[in-house]
Amino acid sequence: MDARVYLDNAATTPAVPEVAAAVSDALLRRFGNPSSPHRWGIEASRVAAEARDVLAGLLGVAAEEILFTSGGTESNNLAIGGVVAARRRAGRRIVTTAIEHSSVLAAAAAFADEVVRLPVDTAGRVAPADVAAAAAVAGTVLVAIGHVNNEVGTVQPLAEIGAALARLPERPVFHVDAVQALGKVPLRPREWGVDTCALSGHKIHGPKGVGALWVRRGVRLVPLLFGGDQQGGLRPGTENVPAIAGFGAAAALCAADPEAAARMCALRERLWEGVADVAVRNGPPPAAAAPHILSVRVPRLPAEVLLHALEERGVACSAGSACHSRRPEPSHVLLALGLPEAAVRSSLRLSLSRLTTAAEIDAAAAAFREAVASLRALVHR
Repeated sequence: MDARVYLDNAATTPAVPEVAAAVSDALLRRFGNPSSPHRWGIEASRVAAEARDVLAGLLGVAAEEILFTSGGTESNNLAIGGVVAARRRAGRRIVTTAIEHSSVLAAAAAFADEVVRLPVDTAGRVAPADVAAAAAVAGTVLVAIGHVNNEVGTVQPLAEIGAALARLPERPVFHVDAVQALGKVPLRPREWGVDTCALSGHKIHGPKGVGALWVRRGVRLVPLLFGGDQQGGLRPGTENVPAIAGFGAAAALCAADPEAAARMCALRERLWEGVADVAVRNGPPPAAAAPHILSVRVPRLPAEVLLHALEERGVACSAGSACHSRRPEPSHVLLALGLPEAAVRSSLRLSLSRLTTAAEIDAAAAAFREAVASLRALVHR
């Protein structure tokens, strides 16, 4: 059944009419190959250029430093694999955290000889001093830190980390997974000493299958794909112009709605107030969290059971990252925060978008309380 209230926006967001219109226009009217020199190709090339300009404005970077990819996973892989290959003579050691997205952790394991997963505190924050100390070890070529954690919403202190790394005699490349950050929290990678930054379209009401990687000028990457000179040869292959058009339209809508984060934050707290009498909050305190993610647990109530009860009441949410929703293992993120396995298996993620309304939040909170009461009554029958 279609959910009345969609609160799984950290997994993906619904496309909006402006995005659909941009995709359709690129498919039907500006359909040329952007590498072709004729009018049709030039029009398609302008689509990508327009999208780059919008994204560059959101990040405060140069448009020519942005590459389009198939999504956040590819962007993370290109940054991690590309840096390790480019700096292989310096070493193959990567420093990251224990709560990174699987596209970072798996890529690091695949490309590096040694991966250091730094611990985080109970709020999910990594200490900048710990990052710098680990990065100072010989052979470290890359530090990879997620800006916003996709399960609990922890915002990492990127500016402090960047400053700490800048003081090292041999500074590694600093990569940031900002997939959950774009459109939710301020994002200024150049100012923070970041070198590469991964983005994704479908987290901000854009199409699936499109993302971007910002690469600071002067940072060398070895491409993972070969066979063309598109995008400077770093990401060869004909660009997915319709998806890029949609991503650009979605990014423009973010830029035009500077109050979205404040609205989401207020609604997230309204949701928490609506379920606080039956749930326990996970992760960082409200002031230190991204505005769109609320992680909660209901003691002694399995998340899977509660998820189904909520869906029956028209509310969609998740038990964590969509990338691992079909795996039986408990969340590595919540375990890293120090939660016992029983608490982890009782945890849900409720995530908002800039389209979420107060009426939807109130309906979701009421459904949550009703579902918990119903399930507890069954247990004690």
